[in-house]
Amino acid sequence: MKRLAIIVAAVLPCLAAAQEAAPAMPVDPRAPRFNEVERGFFTGFEVGWFSLFDAPKAADPGRYPSAAGGGGMSSGIVVGVHAGYDITNRVALSAYALESTSSASLAYGSFAIFSAGGDLRVSLLGARDRNGTERFRLYLHGRGGWLVTRPIGLVGNTDLYTAGGLGFDYDTHLRHFAIGLAVDGAYVVKAKSAGLSVTPTVRYTF
Repeated sequence: MKRLAIIVAAVLPCLAAAQEAAPAMPVDPRAPRFNEVERGFFTGFEVGWFSLFDAPKAADPGRYPSAAGGGGMSSGIVVGVHAGYDITNRVALSAYALESTSSASLAYGSFAIFSAGGDLRVSLLGARDRNGTERFRLYLHGRGGWLVTRPIGLVGNTDLYTAGGLGFDYDTHLRHFAIGLAVDGAYVVKAKSAGLSVTPTVRYTF
């Protein structure tokens, strides 16, 4: 009996050590290893339609006498790029640059505008897919910045540009990509001319 007790006392610590060294349970292969939707630094672009409801009277009527009375409604294409950061899950700040080429009446002709500045975006509502991931977002945003128009003397030269409106985003299953649509009212301050833009958007988050 004494010999058996000695053997048991020697074997038990070995069994305990073997138990502690047992391998960890394997990781569940179904557990997600990445974010379904990325948030953080992003970049994107927009391309669509832009219009001024009433192209202003020529800033230099001596150079453009046929445009002295204004040009009526203009219409054209706008292309923009932006880059920024998601401060929170609902708020994002970015810098933007956009360019538009539009045509008004035949007497007024065509003109181009370029603007660069800042943009603030706030997501108002979100909807989740069947897996519980929020992919659909309705947001409100506003932007403003410096504006240059060409040719000089038609709409003007330099001005201030403000815009804002509602947008919709869908975060795709490609994780980093989101697609959407924005509808913005716009205002060129010195020219006192209001407008509208409708732009599909694409966004990539790093």
